Amino acid sequence: MSMASLSSQKLSLPSLETSGGRHIHRKMAVSSATPFRSSSFSVGANHVSLTASSRLMAHGRAKKFCNSKEGLGRTSLCPEAVPVSNFALPFRSGMNASSESLSSTGAKAKASSQEEESSEPTSHFNISLKTLNATKSPASLLQSYTPEVGRSPFLSIAVIGATGELARRKIFPALFALYYSGNLPENVAVFGYSRKTLTDEDLRSIIASTLACRIDHQQGCEDKIDAFLRRTYFVDGGYDNREGMLKLTARMEQVEGQFEANRMFYLSVPQEALLDVAFSLSEHAQTQKGWSRIIIEKPFGLDLLSSDQFTQSIHSKFEEKQLYRIDHLLGRNTIENLAVLRFSNLVFMPLWNRNYIDNIQVVWSDDLATHAQSRYLDENGIIGDVVHSHILQTIALLAMEPPITLDGEDVRNEKVKVLRSIKKLEPSDVIIGRCKSVSVGNSADSLNLAPTYFAAALYIDNARWDGVPFLIKAGRGLGKNRVEIRIHFRHVPGNLYLKNTARNNDLATNELILRDAPDEAILVRVNNKVPGLGMELDASELNLLYKDKYNVEVPDSYEQLLHDVIDGDNHLFMRSDEVSAAWNILSPVLQEMGKNNIPLELYEMGSRGPDKTIYLWAKHRVQWVDD
Repeated sequence: MSMASLSSQKLSLPSLETSGGRHIHRKMAVSSATPFRSSSFSVGANHVSLTASSRLMAHGRAKKFCNSKEGLGRTSLCPEAVPVSNFALPFRSGMNASSESLSSTGAKAKASSQEEESSEPTSHFNISLKTLNATKSPASLLQSYTPEVGRSPFLSIAVIGATGELARRKIFPALFALYYSGNLPENVAVFGYSRKTLTDEDLRSIIASTLACRIDHQQGCEDKIDAFLRRTYFVDGGYDNREGMLKLTARMEQVEGQFEANRMFYLSVPQEALLDVAFSLSEHAQTQKGWSRIIIEKPFGLDLLSSDQFTQSIHSKFEEKQLYRIDHLLGRNTIENLAVLRFSNLVFMPLWNRNYIDNIQVVWSDDLATHAQSRYLDENGIIGDVVHSHILQTIALLAMEPPITLDGEDVRNEKVKVLRSIKKLEPSDVIIGRCKSVSVGNSADSLNLAPTYFAAALYIDNARWDGVPFLIKAGRGLGKNRVEIRIHFRHVPGNLYLKNTARNNDLATNELILRDAPDEAILVRVNNKVPGLGMELDASELNLLYKDKYNVEVPDSYEQLLHDVIDGDNHLFMRSDEVSAAWNILSPVLQEMGKNNIPLELYEMGSRGPDKTIYLWAKHRVQWVDD
């Protein structure tokens, strides 16, 4: 039968028997020449019928509008049809006919007899959760999903905790930046999920004020903002995450249609709610028609025990390859540049070992003490927030052996070897501090004892780095905002010009500085002759200042990392064994802190931190570089 002959007819599928013994029969009004004219949804005793709004065209392959995926251990019946409401129309109207499918493949349907007699207009998103409850059906009902040839997969991005500060200030702006720069597919939708009762327009109004285009993308910026907001929808999750995820799934399936669809979930929620959200998501919101990837915010546990327990729990619902543990500090361009600098420049490759490098310093200092009141501050303070992930990951990237390839798993394999090779930290090689001006809630609260400063000397027990101290310093409320890596080379043996240097031997050595803040730069300190008749040497810096060299605005770290998740590039995200290895380094320190064997050093706001740090550097024969 030709599509032309179907102009005012109904296609019917054979009835399917559910696990409860009832039969579901589907009818769909289609037209090959004209749009659907009505917008209704009804569930009858023995059939489900659906007609769509006037913007949606019929798709000729109606016989395939009910699909499921085999081999997942979860039965997927042809779902109860859900309305394609008017909120989706401006977004979907520009897509080709094949993307206008009206099915909701992947939802689990079980309708009560009362619901089978009801019907609701499509102008409201009001789907009874009972119709979305999962049911188990015979394996014979499973059908394999076949993506349409030539059509790129749909991408659904869900921000769980969409009304929180992180989502408003960072996540939505980063997604918008990816959208207007052409790094998101055209067939993309963003779903905000929260406990608050909002509409699509409410969410769009909330995030609209945070969206802006970079200098190099100013042309047509307002149009790009409008187009992005039209692709943004809100789901009221309520206080029951199971029911909330069923709502989210239904909304996603309305927009995705029946075709191949990938889903990315950003869990911007408090740690205490993370597992409940993740479990509900696993059971009710994962796609059956592509990949599902989950982004988890730090901290990744409070210590080795809690981290391992969390990993075991999350692995019961997700595969490791689905998990992306995000630390925005690792999305900075300086971190990405580490491997490039090491493995694409012959001048550095033979020098990257104990024979030429005297020490390495990793410094992270923040001049804003208010940042110490982080979103999910715990009693470990800066140790769990900065040291566990950012600092130790930086050291791993600096010190790792060349990976077999740049594939994420190959890079992570080398990183975890470094972390496992770090020697046990001695209490005498650790300094814990607290900025006096930082307080959280009641002055007697345990969070007011959480460290805002951490300094230590680490040693890696392998052939490349034996005896080379890695000195780390992370602090908030300090005098300067500075994020940098300093690679200090050994002095020149038998230096003929030592007596001609205006500075001492330690300061006359070469140094490579990778600076992220305040201005991103690569600096190489070399010795040169001071102009004049005499022979006086001085240390000068050869510098590459990014803002001068490249006339572009550097993307935000969230933009970089979200792009990596979509691409499936996980080399800047911690794998579970990396998380465990990092806590294995820090857990002895936490235990000594619990026994009061490591005193909490107080320091003034705007200072360089506890004075004891200078003596720690001197103990390991390292020259202190003042902030």
